[in-house]
Amino acid sequence: PVNPGKYSYKVVVDSLWKLDPGNPDSTSNGMGGFNSVRTIKGPDDTKTPFITSEKVDGNTISFSATNSIQDLMVLWENSRLPESCIKKLEKGFEITLPEACKAKKRSSLRVYPYNDAGAGNDVTLPLANGAVITDAQQLTRDDFHTAILYFMMVDRFFDGDTSNNQPVNDLRVDFKANYQGGDLQGIKQKIEDGYFKKLGVNTLWFSPIVQNPDGAYQEYPEPRRWFSGYHGYWPIRSTEVDYRMGDKKTLKELVKLAHQGNTNVLMDFVSNHIHNEHPIFKQKPEWFSSMYTPDGRVNIRIWDEHRLTTWFDTFMPDIDYTKPEAVNAFSDSALYWVKEFGLDGFRHDATKHVSEVFWRALTRKLKNNIVTAENRNLYQIGETFGSRELIGSYISSGMMDAQFDFNLYFDARSVFAGPAGSFESVAASLKESARYYGCNSLMGNITGNHDMPRFMYYAGGSQVAGEDEKEAGWKRNIEVLDTNGFARIKMLHAFIMTIPGVPVVYYGDEIGMTGANDPDNRRMMKFSGLNSRENDVLETVSKLCKFRQSSMPLLYGTTKVIRADADVLVIQRAYLGKHVFLILNRSASKQIINLVGSFPSGKITSILNNNKVLLNGDKIAAELSPLSFEIVSIE
Repeated sequence: PVNPGKYSYKVVVDSLWKLDPGNPDSTSNGMGGFNSVRTIKGPDDTKTPFITSEKVDGNTISFSATNSIQDLMVLWENSRLPESCIKKLEKGFEITLPEACKAKKRSSLRVYPYNDAGAGNDVTLPLANGAVITDAQQLTRDDFHTAILYFMMVDRFFDGDTSNNQPVNDLRVDFKANYQGGDLQGIKQKIEDGYFKKLGVNTLWFSPIVQNPDGAYQEYPEPRRWFSGYHGYWPIRSTEVDYRMGDKKTLKELVKLAHQGNTNVLMDFVSNHIHNEHPIFKQKPEWFSSMYTPDGRVNIRIWDEHRLTTWFDTFMPDIDYTKPEAVNAFSDSALYWVKEFGLDGFRHDATKHVSEVFWRALTRKLKNNIVTAENRNLYQIGETFGSRELIGSYISSGMMDAQFDFNLYFDARSVFAGPAGSFESVAASLKESARYYGCNSLMGNITGNHDMPRFMYYAGGSQVAGEDEKEAGWKRNIEVLDTNGFARIKMLHAFIMTIPGVPVVYYGDEIGMTGANDPDNRRMMKFSGLNSRENDVLETVSKLCKFRQSSMPLLYGTTKVIRADADVLVIQRAYLGKHVFLILNRSASKQIINLVGSFPSGKITSILNNNKVLLNGDKIAAELSPLSFEIVSIE
């Protein structure tokens, strides 16, 4: 028995991976190839309940409902409210908040409807002293539903202090794989000059800044190139700032400055492995797994078969968390960074390759020493490539708050980046993510990241069919050849800024930077000399970020796909009578899109004002030019 959803697979015949000849259905693997796919149908969404918050009257909240409701689970702070607090109506229900809610400064109400067809959508409402929050200005940076993450590869972002520029002096290391000067001082300067504030992001996530080795190392797989540790993922000290990135004083100043501007700071933490120059590897070799499998194979990058023991390379010992001493030591290292520098959480590298024992131990320490002791929230988001079932298995109150939704990203990228595919698959993927992670999750919705080609590599006409995406960046200059890619990346930004979850902007994607796979996707950030199209993307992303932060429907609203076909996608978000619509047209021609429904009779606002949008009674009429989108707010 398996959960409903889509399952990708291949058949291995004499060591060759092939599509299933007995199954005509296939799907993109997100990397230029295809997998066979088997779809297991879930509940019929046309019959399950769909609920929406409509209005608040004192301590009573009214909800509308589509389809019948047999049962409601209503939770306040994880405790179920009694039936006396719930009143069922002809086309919905009311919930009266108990007096106890008023005693808590911040809390939340969660509602789960059910009927014989299955579970419906869940709704979350944030409360302040027992009153439902209706204005986004009442939310603070402690509420991570408001977060918009911006991810920087520190060495490639901005060089603020040239005195610490010390690339590895080794002719075997190509410029692309060496230090290029970015540092913490550079990030601090960009906070000071208002770059992040102008862009509209409010949570900074930077790559690891722990001390990495001074020399170069050769990777195990062919073509066996030499690399420096510019990226930060080769720790030789777990509690020291790499001198090429800055120092502890600069980090403290950076965090203080960010917090003064109501901005959170997350650090990338490496817990799967260390570098073999790390003293712990020399002092405690028994804390690490063997570089050989039980049958004698070299256990390097065997990602699935030996998920918890495989080494990333010959010089990166994998930590064995069956040893309690290792769990305690490395979780203490993570706790140190939060306590010493006031960080607001972590992005965790290679989550699925680390035992759950470690995640539970670390989260317990963070809750006891920070969340409870200092009365502040933390956010932990993990990185796992795999099925939604595997990704979701690390999300709980005892482990991660969220992970990156790579499956949704790959489905979206295959449709947003070019003319192939259909928005139907994006809508189906969005629904599947809600089924696994909930309708109001803190999952990370990315524009891209440092471990895959940039979105513009695909959307900007740079990709050559069948090429090795990693080798492409070494062998030729990747440029934007199709300027329609800029319109496509704007649509991707609009999508991640309006769906549930936490938007994550990879540095450079706010201007449409391109690049093949690592390290070509890690070019130095470009701040000046932007052309008109890059400036247009930057201005659009800024508008989107700022609107998201001000919109309760986008932060806590219900989500409904109104239309999804080959070229048009319409998503509705609703919260207490306020509605926001995302309308996308990826076709090469103008589209007239008519939406009929029960809309509030209040003010209609077109966020971008790039397209014609009219509200006439119960109909929204939108005229969208080719490769464009509009966001419409109705209050």
